[in-house]
Amino acid sequence: MRFFLEISYLGTAYHGWQKQPNALAIQEILEDRMGKLLGNGPIDLVGAGRTDAGVHARQLFAHFDRDAALPSGFVHRLNAFLPADIAVKGVYEVAPNAHARFDATGRTYEYHLVREKDPFREGLAYQFQGELDFGAMNRAAASMLGYGNFKAFSRSKSDVKTYNCDLREARWEEGDGVWVFTISADRFLRNMVRAVVGTLLEVGKGRLDAEGVKTIIKSQDRSEAGVSVPAKGLYLTRITYPDTLFLHGQRNR
Repeated sequence: MRFFLEISYLGTAYHGWQKQPNALAIQEILEDRMGKLLGNGPIDLVGAGRTDAGVHARQLFAHFDRDAALPSGFVHRLNAFLPADIAVKGVYEVAPNAHARFDATGRTYEYHLVREKDPFREGLAYQFQGELDFGAMNRAAASMLGYGNFKAFSRSKSDVKTYNCDLREARWEEGDGVWVFTISADRFLRNMVRAVVGTLLEVGKGRLDAEGVKTIIKSQDRSEAGVSVPAKGLYLTRITYPDTLFLHGQRNR
């Protein structure tokens, strides 16, 4: 039987999602706690994607296999076993060939920016105290929607088959003292969102315009784009899948 695990976490204390030899990662914590709770050997989680060190997730999915049904109250018991900054929101039985990464049809990120020092948002948003023209930033963000190849915003030497992304949404909105950049696509390249935000900040400062952003995209050269903004303001907020993957719409708690 295959299951999707729905997860949220505060990424401040972790070196991203993917487990690695010399740093603590979300995947490692979950696999360890699930293995101890279920008591039948190691659990292998396959995530919908990787988040970098310090990045947060309001919704991330990972799949795992198990020969038997999950015990009653599995989600509640697992949450009691996890640290306070990691939560399991649900577990779903899915089709046997469902894949958390390859079957995802869309992903949405948010980047949070505050305009003045705020101790209550430390670690949760990027504090930028200079002047910014958000109208110009939104015009530049909208101009990106007509393009497919985003190599200019990808981490250098990324091992990917294609740099093409179907960008569906890119906009800034203000609410409750926080400016939030929302960006949605079928997939994202490593470091892409943080590089896009860094480039749009150059627009906001008046150093670049929408035509300049288009030129950067066409160049396919990472050195032409802006610097990557800090990880602490970035949130993975939504991953979508075809409804047909989920058996009976089942949600176990």
